[in-house]
Amino acid sequence: MKNSFLVTFVLLLWGCQPADQETLVSASPEPEGSAKPASNTNQPATVAPATEPATISADLEREKRMAVEIEDALLDGEPVYLNDASHEFLTIDTEPDASPKGAVILLHGRGFHPDWQDTIYPLRIGLATAGWRTLSVQMPVLKKNAKYNDYVPLFPQSFPRIEASIEYLKKQGIDKIVLLAHSCGAHMAMSWIRERGDSSIQAYIGVGMGATDYQQAMKAPFPLDQLKVPVLDVYGADDYPAVIRLAPSRIHMMKKAGNPLSAQKVVPGANHYFIGKEDNLVEVVAEWLRAL
Repeated sequence: MKNSFLVTFVLLLWGCQPADQETLVSASPEPEGSAKPASNTNQPATVAPATEPATISADLEREKRMAVEIEDALLDGEPVYLNDASHEFLTIDTEPDASPKGAVILLHGRGFHPDWQDTIYPLRIGLATAGWRTLSVQMPVLKKNAKYNDYVPLFPQSFPRIEASIEYLKKQGIDKIVLLAHSCGAHMAMSWIRERGDSSIQAYIGVGMGATDYQQAMKAPFPLDQLKVPVLDVYGADDYPAVIRLAPSRIHMMKKAGNPLSAQKVVPGANHYFIGKEDNLVEVVAEWLRAL
């Protein structure tokens, strides 16, 4: 009888053990997670076979709510609404004091907005100070708890927004256009380049490329080996594991593409959102842009 009680007690204790740390991280409300590290660090192990995407639409009501809040609080730059042939979306146009060296289109991460305080706002203002006109774009968003796999079918809905932004800048007389994308914005940008090519931009900058969620693998490798334009790959030394793990394969593909101006840069001490390292990020990007 005592042995039976002891076994039951031990089993109850075992069942009450906390979840492992990565499971807790995956349940976090943070909009961007990371895939579990793979054993082979030189292969894009987070790439999964492509599947037929489901029909899904952006949460336009959420976008409208964010747009109202952004316009009310906007201090730098001008709100500009563009049309992607189905509806209007917000962009923020920030001009430098002098004649612009060119323009940088900014694509934010998952579930965020064009004036997001981490990564996007510092780049929007910092690059304008460095002489570049910036156009920060509201990308398609879903509900707050949506994960990487939920967003994959939404990627094509970003294409008209990217193209409308490029067309807007061209009408403003801007010839040199750089596409800069952070986190999930990089997934959208790479998906657009895979389908449409890079002929309408003069350079591409990916920041924190490769972030997904726990046990949610990338559906296709980034087409970095197909780009003819210069590419800058920037990530933090303390970035998500998937971003760091895939860095060797990204630089391998960039070298395969063969553009001598392409480079990979690591910001020391920076996490995925470059919190506290915003100036360092802007400096790395601005310095690379000077060589274009």
